[in-house]
Amino acid sequence: MKQLVSVVLVIFIIGLIPTFECSKKPSAAARKEDIPYIKCQVCEKLAAELYHQVEKKQAEIAPKKISEYQIIEIAENVCNLKKAEADWILQIDIVEQGDKLELVDQNTEGQCNSECKTIERACQEVMGYSDTDVAEYLYSSKPKIDSLVNYLCKDLTKSCTTKPPPVPKDRTPGEPFVAKSSKEAEMEKMMRSMEGKVLREKERKNNDWKNRITKGVSKAGEALKQHAYKVSNKVRHWWRAKTGGLKSSKPTKQEL
Repeated sequence: MKQLVSVVLVIFIIGLIPTFECSKKPSAAARKEDIPYIKCQVCEKLAAELYHQVEKKQAEIAPKKISEYQIIEIAENVCNLKKAEADWILQIDIVEQGDKLELVDQNTEGQCNSECKTIERACQEVMGYSDTDVAEYLYSSKPKIDSLVNYLCKDLTKSCTTKPPPVPKDRTPGEPFVAKSSKEAEMEKMMRSMEGKVLREKERKNNDWKNRITKGVSKAGEALKQHAYKVSNKVRHWWRAKTGGLKSSKPTKQEL
């Protein structure tokens, strides 16, 4: 019965995919020129997000202790909009205030246009190859948010060591923040969840094949080893018999 329900659900979702895909706008590109103006703010929000997501994960698995690997996984995904850990990016609007750009939290997910992609790109530039370092720091030091912000944004990445430059007066304004409908947000999460399940299943099958191949090679190697041992024994016995026969065929002094 459960399998039937799962099949029906998959068919239903697949039927909705064309409509969902058609309703999506062409993917916008990040505005790289805006990154210097928001990099420090993105780093601060990233640090806070890492802290809260680690706390949330710890609460979910309690009384077990969160592992360093689980923290690394969060750090690896927190700047990737294809992952749930990066949903926080969808709630931020870039607002121009005088000669500055401010990141304003809208407390709801919005359409992902160029501003969303810009924040994602800035987040990726901040994190770079530091995901394992910050994960290790979170795991071993268990810092407060302020300490984590200082470590990530000043010590590790230097994202907040200098003041951002003033925004040019002729900068083209970004698009307005447009909140997603609850149905659209739910559909995206469902699609992402399905993609994750497919990838995990694919990875599991790949691992199964790897295990089978490894076992097959191991068995073949053992069989070959045993066969070689048997052949070696036969050759050794044959040689002993032959050399023993030659020795016994030589005439002795008494015979002479």
